[in-house]
Amino acid sequence: MNRHLISAADLSRDDALLVLDTAEELAQIAGRSIKKLPTLRGRTVVNLFFEDSTRTRISFEAAAKRLSADVINFSAKGSSVSKGESLKDTALTLEAMGADGVVIRHGASGAPHRLAGWVQGSVINAGDGTHEHPTQALLDAFTMRRRLGELDGRRVTIVGDVLHSRVARSNVLLLDTLGADVTVVAPPTLLPVAIDTWPCSVSYDLDAVLAKSDVIMMLRVQQERMNAAYFPTVREYSRRYGLTAERMAELPEHAIVMHPGPMNRGVEIAAEVADSVRSTIVDQVANGVSARMAVLYLLLGGSEPAIGQEATQ
Repeated sequence: MNRHLISAADLSRDDALLVLDTAEELAQIAGRSIKKLPTLRGRTVVNLFFEDSTRTRISFEAAAKRLSADVINFSAKGSSVSKGESLKDTALTLEAMGADGVVIRHGASGAPHRLAGWVQGSVINAGDGTHEHPTQALLDAFTMRRRLGELDGRRVTIVGDVLHSRVARSNVLLLDTLGADVTVVAPPTLLPVAIDTWPCSVSYDLDAVLAKSDVIMMLRVQQERMNAAYFPTVREYSRRYGLTAERMAELPEHAIVMHPGPMNRGVEIAAEVADSVRSTIVDQVANGVSARMAVLYLLLGGSEPAIGQEATQ
């Protein structure tokens, strides 16, 4: 693997399968009384979050601590950043602290790439602007593989606000690498201009693709990123692109429903669908820790997964 994980496109098929296989092995410790391995003892991981994200930050923190790494949580609010410190100055501070790995979430697309040029440690992109979120794609693929088996030839439908979604971009890239057939479904106003360059099919009709989907992934409508009216009303959007119980009934019996969270219940997904047995939303949260443990382990140089060992402290 590369030293950094900035984009899902950084991963070859062999790299992606290595992460998924390692995550499967590391997931074994979730059922133990001591959920800890000594693999990264002495390493320091910094969670550098310029955007709020409770779910992702806690997931990375849990992953690092289960591998016995020291964790420093950095929040832009109340820090020197709020006083005008630049990303580069923050990076130099982290470098002086000897950070082995930096997990960064930033509102500007490309920030993790810039950071990687300023620090010696590994940089992991935890979401940058509307660009990418590669570890979310890895945990989603891990969840799909645990439910459905290998992903070659699987038909995955991603529905919703693709324009503002870093999750959609990373999932399309990674799933294509893993051999899945991806279709994105959205109103034309919520698709990127360059969607024809993505390795996926495009549809504007959700009902037309339900019967042939193995996985349907609903995306949150990101109203906080919208500076214009991308659809007439929330009610109209929900009517045409929301996953209702009636639409779920059109899916094949084995099909699963996914959502990266947080959800807008009653908008892109009905409450009864989110809470159904077909939903993997809770699984995705749990699998996120295993997938991020695998990424940290592989990037920060653990020698062996050491599944048979437990940390003594």
